[in-house]
Amino acid sequence: MEIERVETYPLLHKLSEAYGDANGYKRYRTSYLIRLITRSGMDGWGEIVDWLPTLDKGFRERIIPYLLGKKATDRLSIVDVIGKWHQRAAAGVSMALTEILAKHAGLSVCDLWGGKFHQEIPVYASFQSYWERDDWMDRSIHLVSEQIRAGHVQIKVKIGGRSIMEDQKHIDRLMSTIPKEVLVALDANQSYDHSHARFWDRVFTRYPNWLWLEEPMPLDRTQEYVKLRAAIHIPIAGGENLVHCDQFLPLYQTGALDIAQPDLLHTDGIDAYRTHLQVARQFGFRVSPHSFDGGLARLYTLFAQACLPAWSKMDSDPIEPVEWDAMENPFTQLFPLQPVNGKITIPSGVGIGIEPDWDMINAMRWDGSAYV
Repeated sequence: MEIERVETYPLLHKLSEAYGDANGYKRYRTSYLIRLITRSGMDGWGEIVDWLPTLDKGFRERIIPYLLGKKATDRLSIVDVIGKWHQRAAAGVSMALTEILAKHAGLSVCDLWGGKFHQEIPVYASFQSYWERDDWMDRSIHLVSEQIRAGHVQIKVKIGGRSIMEDQKHIDRLMSTIPKEVLVALDANQSYDHSHARFWDRVFTRYPNWLWLEEPMPLDRTQEYVKLRAAIHIPIAGGENLVHCDQFLPLYQTGALDIAQPDLLHTDGIDAYRTHLQVARQFGFRVSPHSFDGGLARLYTLFAQACLPAWSKMDSDPIEPVEWDAMENPFTQLFPLQPVNGKITIPSGVGIGIEPDWDMINAMRWDGSAYV
């Protein structure tokens, strides 16, 4: 079970047209796949998302030499050390080591963790809503409509990147075009203060089909979140950038959130991520994971959600949805899996149960050149 070889696959896709949210525009999408191989030939895949030039250099020069010769069974100690150097690399290594152990045991990842509660997991189509063109609203509404026709019944769109008046015009137009059974989340990417976030309640009261309002303010303003939660008519969600469980505790203890949204790639690995889910459940909160980056990371997020007990005793309430990137991004299909009617059936094969798309890996290998 010793790690004999580590392969890296830095991948780059330049977008045909920039799109974005309140944080700015994206002009490319990347993925950094790693493959750990033991002396016996057992392998496991992991994924990291970061700036490729520094990530590739650091991973090759520091992390690979550390990994070689280590026992795959020492996952917790290995991930703990790497996490002190590079948190996102630790998350990727934890995935690869988990798959190796599952394959060694002849089990799926979910069976290694004790088995699934849920065979299917709902997903919500996640959109970036801004383009560098005057008709960005039309473009946004068109993309949402396409995904609804494809079977999605839950969606998330962006606000906070334009004036409140312009954003509310966009959302009013969108809500008037979609069926009332389609549920909608709005993500502000921490763009507002408390007073401006409350302006959105006049929109919320006009429509019944909301999922949540996501991160309207900086998440460290706990008391402001408490006041906002008491003042608006839909749930509040957040937490994608919180690395450690103790960062969620003030939000749980004060009642600042309704829905926790940890992101596997922003935690200290798959074991720590699963602790996030369990702690949220212990405090009685819903968990709808953030997973915009990374096809393999999303697959592990789906595995973890499948192994999470339901938050409600009501049969009509399914397990909470996981984010599904609906934008131009071929890496969503690096490990081919496609939602049907807004749900993913969890693979049941040994390990992760899916082979990577080698044609995509070979075609999109980053050549080391600048891409900004």
